[in-house]
Amino acid sequence: MLIIGAKGFAKEVLEILFQNNNIQNIAFFDDVNDDVFGKLYNQFPILKSIEEVENYFNTISKDFTIGIGNPILRKKLSAKFIALGGNFTSTISPKSSIGNFGNIIEEGCNIMTGTVITNDVHIEKGVLINLNCTIGHDSKISEFVELSPGVHVSGNCVVGSYTNIGTNATILPKITIGSNVIVAAGAVVTKDIPDNCMVAGVPAIIKKELAPLKF
Repeated sequence: MLIIGAKGFAKEVLEILFQNNNIQNIAFFDDVNDDVFGKLYNQFPILKSIEEVENYFNTISKDFTIGIGNPILRKKLSAKFIALGGNFTSTISPKSSIGNFGNIIEEGCNIMTGTVITNDVHIEKGVLINLNCTIGHDSKISEFVELSPGVHVSGNCVVGSYTNIGTNATILPKITIGSNVIVAAGAVVTKDIPDNCMVAGVPAIIKKELAPLKF
């Protein structure tokens, strides 16, 4: 498995792989930070070039996951490494609790320790669900959403693509949140939220309009 990134969240993804007894042939990729090089924890190679990535995919494993937050960056990185021949792969903590009925988890998701997902939940491609989040029944988390630690999404909710929900925010039942939305830490969302905005407060209200995404 190649983990994209070698700092911060990438180290947490490593822990999930360790929990799954899957640390053979792990490598990291970081061509941004000059202070990470050689081997992480004196064990895991840090690749610094696209040529090294291509060699890794051709000779060791095509599986990769993203060890970086930020929905837009995750989208761009997934496309880049898929184009290099990689297989966008989910990492799911065995210390999460995922229901046995009607759930769909697509490729490239990171589901971290303490997460609870009930039944009939659809998690789309590239979603990051951080520590101790809960997602209730009949909900949909659209592609490349990021749920920060301690987020609670109630039943029958929809969260649009590229939305970032801050730490300890709560989404009440039957709420639809649009795409490209930022929900501030600690907010309580009590009504539907449109696309392209930032909301905060208890109850959450629109604080700022955001420019529509262009890829």
